[in-house]
Amino acid sequence: MTDDRAAAWEETPAEALAWLDAHVNLESLGVPVGQDRRATHPTLERMEALAALLGSPQLEYGSVHVTGTNGKTSVSRMTAALLIEAGVSTGLFTSPHLVRVNERMTWDGEPIDDATLAARLAQVALIEPHLPAVPSWFEILTGVALTWFADVAVDGAVLEVGLGGTWDATNVVDAAVAVVTNVALDHVEYLGDTRAAIAAEKAGIIRRGATLVLGETDPALAGIFAAREPGRTWLLGRDFGVRRNDTAVGGRLVELFTPSGSHPDVFLPLHGPHQADNAAIALAAAEAFVDEPLDPEVVASALGRVRSPGRLEVVGHSPLVVLDGAHNVDGAEHLRVALDDAFATAERTLVVGLLREKDPIEMLTALGAVDAALLVCCAPPSPRARDPRDLADAARALGVPDARIVVVPDVADAVERAVAATPEAGQVVVAGSLYVVGAARAALGVS
Repeated sequence: MTDDRAAAWEETPAEALAWLDAHVNLESLGVPVGQDRRATHPTLERMEALAALLGSPQLEYGSVHVTGTNGKTSVSRMTAALLIEAGVSTGLFTSPHLVRVNERMTWDGEPIDDATLAARLAQVALIEPHLPAVPSWFEILTGVALTWFADVAVDGAVLEVGLGGTWDATNVVDAAVAVVTNVALDHVEYLGDTRAAIAAEKAGIIRRGATLVLGETDPALAGIFAAREPGRTWLLGRDFGVRRNDTAVGGRLVELFTPSGSHPDVFLPLHGPHQADNAAIALAAAEAFVDEPLDPEVVASALGRVRSPGRLEVVGHSPLVVLDGAHNVDGAEHLRVALDDAFATAERTLVVGLLREKDPIEMLTALGAVDAALLVCCAPPSPRARDPRDLADAARALGVPDARIVVVPDVADAVERAVAATPEAGQVVVAGSLYVVGAARAALGVS
C-alpha cells in the first residue's frame, strides 16, 4: 500500500470496500454449523495492536460504551442525539448497517462520506503488514471509526458493542460510562448458554471506577456486574426509569426520571413500550457522561426527533408496512407486544427470514405466526441464511395450514408478494433479521 494507492482509493472508494470485504467477517460467516466459537481462544491482541499503530485514537476523547442483548442500537442512537443536542461534538459507532457500511459511523448525526471512509481504510491497509495477525472486517471498521472520531476532534463517542463485550473489538476503549441494556439468551455459540454466562461476557466492558448504567434488573445477575467494581451504578427502576409510558399518535408520551430529576411529557417518535426504557437508559447515560443534568428543552428536542431505522419502523400505509430487526426470541416477543399496543387489530402478514443459528420454532412462536393470515418465508441476503423451507416446515409443525404459508426466497420478491396479498386495512410485518430488514428497506426505496 502506497500513498498513491491511498489517493486512488479516495477517488474510487469501491476498491477500498473490496479490500475490506476480503477480510474475515464473522457477521456474514458466523461459525461453522456444529462448532462452538467458545472452543477457540478469544483475544483483543489484534485490535490492541491495530489501535496502537493508529496512534491510540480512542484515548483522545471520552466514551460511552453500550452493550446488551436487545435495544443497544436504539440506546446508542438516543444517547448520541442527547449529547449532540447538549452541544457535545459526538461520534457514534453502531452495527450492523442496514444498507451501506457508512451508516455505522456518524459525526454529529452525519454518516462518514465515501472518500473519508476510503482514506481511513487506506490508513489501516498501510499498517496491516506490521500487525501480529491479519485483523478481521469488524476490527478494521472499529479502527476506522476510532481514528475518524479523533481526526474530527469529537468531544465524546458512543460505541455500540458488536457482540458480547469482553472480547469485542470496541473494548479497547476505556469508557467512563458503561451501559448494559438487558441480558437474554442470544448468540449462545459465542457468549454462553446461560444468562449468567452472557451477563459476565457483557460485564467485561465495565472499567473499575466507571459509571455503570444498568438496564438489567434481575437481582440474580447483580453480583456479576458489581464484581467489576464500577464507581457508581445507576439501576433502572431505582435510580432512573419511566414513570409514564403511554401510546400516542406516532409514538409514545413518556415521563422519564434520572438521579437529577424528572422529565414529564416527553414525546418519543418510536413505537413499542420498551422504547421508553431505552430512552431512560440513554438519558441516564448522557447525564452520566456530561456529569450534570440535561436541560428539559434539550431532552425534549433530542428525543422528539430521534429515529431508529429498522426498529418498528413504519414505511408504508394501505396496507401498513412495519419493519423490525427482531432477531431473537426476546426481541420478537417485544415486537409482538409493540404491534398490539401501537396499531389497531388487523389482518397480519408476516415476512420472516432467519439466520441459521436461530431456532425457527421458537422465533415463529414468539412472532405469533400461528395467528398470522399469511406467512411469507424468505432468506436473508447472507451466507448464514437459514433455508426458508425450514421456516415453512416449522410453521407446519406449529399448526399453520399450508394455505397460509408461502416460500419466496428473495426478500424483495417476498415483500412484494406480501403487500399484494394483504388488504389495504391489513398489516405487513417484516422481521427475523436485520439483513432481511435492510433488503426490504432497499426494495421499498426507503432512505
